[in-house]
Amino acid sequence: MRFLFHLLSTCLLTIGLLACSENKSSDSSSQPSAATETDSGSVEKKRKTILFFGNSLTAGYGLDPSEAFSALIQNRLDSLNLPYKVVNAGVSGETTSGGNSRIEWVLRQPVDIFILELGGNDGLRGVPIAETRKNLQEIIDKVRAKYPDVTIILAGMQVPPNMGRDYATEFKALYTDLSAKNNTKLIPFLLEGVGGEPSLNLPDGIHPTAKGHTIVAENVWEILEGEL
Repeated sequence: MRFLFHLLSTCLLTIGLLACSENKSSDSSSQPSAATETDSGSVEKKRKTILFFGNSLTAGYGLDPSEAFSALIQNRLDSLNLPYKVVNAGVSGETTSGGNSRIEWVLRQPVDIFILELGGNDGLRGVPIAETRKNLQEIIDKVRAKYPDVTIILAGMQVPPNMGRDYATEFKALYTDLSAKNNTKLIPFLLEGVGGEPSLNLPDGIHPTAKGHTIVAENVWEILEGEL
């Protein structure tokens, strides 16, 4: 009788220990991995920001946002597994004056690479070169004051000959001069290979089609790639 009682007690104790062991294993597996969450957060924090600050060209006027050159740049970065996120801060109709007014609001987020695409609307409106130069310089100054280590890339623009030869010449030189003065990288002409090509522009003759944006993206990438 004692033998049977001892055997029964031993069996019950063994079953109880096994049950506790299973419960601990279950509890452990049901909890999220702190290491995984931390690693994911660290990767996100390490991503640097490329901010495109411009007008309707940057905004991708007349197209789906995914077709704009800035979105195409993001696709390229992702395909290469490069830790950058693109922010499209383009506003249709924006002038350098308008950009100068809103730049501080945009700079509330961290910026590592700042691509400045403004001035085209100034040129089409015949805004005095001196005013456009002043606004672009102030934008550059504000960006560097907020983020001293930022890389700035200036997107050069041109105006059609009907604005007058002298004006067109001075306007084109404006970007070269500003880039040299501020030691920025320069995209000589953002719309190289696209401007003036009817098949690559919308009916207004000013804004690129989706195919045109693929060429613009290549113009940007040619300069941007070396800064990544």
